[in-house]
Formats: sequence, structure tokens, C-alpha cells
Amino acid sequence: MTQVVFRAVSHGMLFCALVICATSVAMADTRPNIVILLVDDAGLMDFSAFGGEARMPNIDRLAGAGARFTRYHTSPLCAPSRAMLLTGVDNHRTGIATIPEILRPEDKEQPGYSMSLEPGVMTIADRLKAVGYRTYMTGKWHLGSDEGDLPNSHGFDRSFALDASGADNWEQKPYMPYYTYAPWFEDGTPADLPEDFYSSKFMVDRMIDYLDEGAGDDSPFLAYIAFQAIHIPVQAPREFTDHYEGVFDEGWEVLRTARWQRAQELGLIPQGAPLAPMPETARDWDSLSEEEKQLFSKSMAVNAGMLEAMDFHIGRLLAHLEASGELDNTIFIVTSDNGPEPSDPVHAPGMAFWMWRTGYHYDVETLGEKGSLGFIGPEWANAAAAPGALFKFYAAEGGIRVPLIIAGPDIAPQTHVGSFALVTDITPTILDYAGVEATNTDPIPINGQSLRPVLSGAAEETYGAETPIGLEVAGNSALFLGDHKITRNTLPYGDGKWRLYNLATDPGETMDLSAVEPERFQAMLDDYNAYAAEFGVLEMEEDFNVIAQLTTNTLLKQVELYWWQLLLVAGLILGGGVVAGRTAWRKLSHHG
Repeated sequence: MTQVVFRAVSHGMLFCALVICATSVAMADTRPNIVILLVDDAGLMDFSAFGGEARMPNIDRLAGAGARFTRYHTSPLCAPSRAMLLTGVDNHRTGIATIPEILRPEDKEQPGYSMSLEPGVMTIADRLKAVGYRTYMTGKWHLGSDEGDLPNSHGFDRSFALDASGADNWEQKPYMPYYTYAPWFEDGTPADLPEDFYSSKFMVDRMIDYLDEGAGDDSPFLAYIAFQAIHIPVQAPREFTDHYEGVFDEGWEVLRTARWQRAQELGLIPQGAPLAPMPETARDWDSLSEEEKQLFSKSMAVNAGMLEAMDFHIGRLLAHLEASGELDNTIFIVTSDNGPEPSDPVHAPGMAFWMWRTGYHYDVETLGEKGSLGFIGPEWANAAAAPGALFKFYAAEGGIRVPLIIAGPDIAPQTHVGSFALVTDITPTILDYAGVEATNTDPIPINGQSLRPVLSGAAEETYGAETPIGLEVAGNSALFLGDHKITRNTLPYGDGKWRLYNLATDPGETMDLSAVEPERFQAMLDDYNAYAAEFGVLEMEEDFNVIAQLTTNTLLKQVELYWWQLLLVAGLILGGGVVAGRTAWRKLSHHG
């Protein structure tokens, strides 16, 4: 059996011995600042620098000054991606193998499935703080809220963090009935949001505050901003949304085709590479009523407006760094946690009652504004994921192939970097530029590799063609080996079967080669099984359905949180039925 080498480079924490401390102080003026800008649920082509429709001049500026990775992959879900990005460690070793919202009850006590960063796992903030960096974080955390779970316990000097999969962008309230409130924390203490809150604005405002607090300190900083854009609820100020009126009126089939054609023009995929069809359950745009078309077109306009609003506030951060003299010595990493979000929360079971209770509405006139619960749904998500197949939740390319931009000092401008990269490579890349040496002494070693050799031109690839790279979240699995990939996707959009693709010629995953190349297929399955055994991947049952599990967990959470209200409503309904029945019986008796 082929011996598997999974991202074998390990990085350890550089502990502050006296000599190293002295070196750190001497380097303080020259080591780069690090800014990580993490977008939520953006597909490969959602960024304008990768061919998207939204106006994003500030991210375009960073893309033009640095490198655009076109074969960068992440996990199919938010929390595992964030855990891997911040640690360089495979999600199953971080403790965040999946997300709480789709965790099976029987998996809760299993190693790697605690839903908290486990002992021995060090974040990039832990490591940089140990060598003299100031460390700040604002935005979505979603890596545990128990004692010792929040950013202040994982290396961040200052943090204003949301510990949930998402929340409203206009006010402090939850976006789904899995939560009773929006759990925001500042430095580990429950916090309230300001009256003029809008998520992208607030995260940048607070980060600027933190940077200003440390302005007299010559040491470099790490600034991690985890935006809510463009996660559900899709919300944006009207002045940004209005820019996209009519842009999406032709529907999702047209957008998907247009992005596929643009991907060829930009060199994201080879000329003539086939485009996967829309999922079989996808609605035909022309079958919708005019009212439905208007609502769905507006939903995508708000989605683009939310990206533009985020970019506008990123521009404010860039201007602040420029004014403070820090911009030229700052490395920027801009990426997304996973592909586009297909969920339709508005029409899910139990949502009508919950929306009424929490003051949410869904109407075209005010879509995106305060009180609206916007989403784009599976058809738009599939179109936004072009040229990949499927979307968030799944290990198909539409769910895990996302944009990555790295720019800053010593990074030469280059249009595209075509070598494979993985989310676990971000932390070792940062450590490389920060001058933190690698060791093998960590209790839980880093799995990723530094991208610096590729960025500097010293290497063409980060991983050798014979190095298998495994990935799994909730049964949605992939293994990459050179140009080839095997993948398995769960119900309802997958069927739980393994398939083999050549991504060099078929990035849309349209032609299964498992029967044509059975030896390669079996060898890669062996590689995946070795990965699963090494990293503690729990096997899902064949009929595991990620959407059904999410629905079940959410309904159970509603019963747990709102049982007395549901009981009261049921009692009122039952009482009304009894009264109506007695009245009817009296009438019948009287006529009789």
C-alpha cells in the first residue's frame, strides 16, 4: 500500500528563551504585520478580482498588488475551516471536526468532535503573541463559548467575537431558532452592540480601536477580521444594494453560464472545460412567477451589495493603516471559509412561528434592511459556485474551492498562482513570514505547509504530485493527489458514493473516471482510508443527510428552548378546537 505523507511539515511554538526574546525585540520594527480578512460563504468567483459582479475596489487593490491563488481549497463548513485556518491543523485534531448544528448526538463525546479547540491546539495568535506580536480579533468566532473557549483564551489580546454560526447584521439578535440570542463577547465577557450597528462597519471600527490602543507600541500586530458577509441573513444598506438592481434579472442559469465563460477567459479553468449541470432538483427560472423572480433577483442584488459594503469598510481599514504608516509593512490574507450557502431558512419547518416571534419578515421591498431575513437559496448558490459543482456543505469543488489573495512586502504582484493550496497552509505561511521557526515539539503539530516558496518563486508547487491530501466534514470527503481528486458527497445533493475526477481537465467534476481508471481509484481510496484512520475521522452512515440533520437539530433546539411557548400555542389551538366542537355539537343537537 502506498505510504501516505499528509502535509508532513510541522511547526512548533517558539518559546521565549532569553536569546529569542532579545532577537524578537530587535526584529520588532521589521517583522511584518499580518491582517487576515475572512469572508463568510463566498464562492471562487464572488470576488470581483476572480470575475464576480460586486464592486470590490479595495480587495481588487490587494489582488493587483499580490497573488491570487486559483487552486486554493478549504473545508465545506465554517467552523472546521476557521479552526484549520487559525491553527494549521486538520479539523479532526483541533476538536472542530464539524459544526454543532449538524453534529450527530452519538458523536459528541468522540475525540475531535468536542466542538471546542482541544488542549494542545495552538492558534496563530498563541504563536505570534509568544514572539512579541500584538494580537486582535473581531467578528465571527464559532469555535466554542464555554470557559476557556473564546479568543481571549487562545492568544488574542483584544477581541470582540460572535460565538455562533451567524447572527443578524443590523441588531443583536439570532438568525435561526438554534440560538436564543446573538452571543457577542468582548475579551471573553458578554457584550452589547451599539445602536448604529452594521456588522462589517462595526468589525472594522472595533479593529481600528484596538490598533489605536497599541499605536505607541513598536511591535508588529496580527489583526483577524472574520466578517459576517455574506452569510445568512443576507443584509446590506440600500445604497449598496441599489447598485445591482436588474443585474440578476435573467436568472441563475444565465449567471452560472456567464461565470463559467468568464472563468475560461480569466484562466481559472481550461478553455472548453465542461460545466456541471444544475442539480436535478433545481427550479427552472422561467417556471417562476414574476413576483418570485423579482424576489430572487433582489436577493442576489442584496448579496452583491453585502460584498460591496464589506469591501467599502475594508477600504477604511486600508486608509487607516496607510495614515499610520503601517500599510507598506503589512501582509494581507483575504479568503473565504467555504462556498456559497444554499439554505432557505424562511421556508424551513417551524420558521414561520419563530420569524413572527423574533420580528423577521421576508418581502421584496425591504429585503436586506433591518428586520429582513434574506437568503439566496440553492439555485443561486450553485450559480455563484461556478465553475464548480454544488456549494457549501459539500466536498465538491463548488463547496471547497474558494478565492485566496495574499499581498504585502516581499510578495511580487502576480496574476494567478496555480499550485494547490489548502486552508491549513495559512498558519505556517504566516509563521514563515514572521520568522517563527518550525519544530517537531508541539503536542498537536501543524499539518500544513508554508506557501512562501511558491510566492517567492523558489518553488512551483507546495505539494509534490505523490503527496495525498485528505479532507472530511460530516461525511463529505475528498482526497487530492496531483491533478486527481476522489470525492464523496452526502444526501440530499449527493448520494454517498465515491467518484474520481481529473481536475486539470474537468474542474466541474462532470466525468467520473472510477470505472475507467480502477487502479488509480482504489489506490486513492486506500490513501483516504489511511488519512481517516490517522486523523480520527468518524464514518457517517450511507444515508446520512446533512440538511436533514441540521433540520432535526434545529427542531430539537426549538423544543428545548421554547417548549413552554409551543405548549401554550398548542393549548390555545386545542382549546379553540374544543370550543368549536362544543358549539357545533350544540347546533346539531338543537336542529335535531
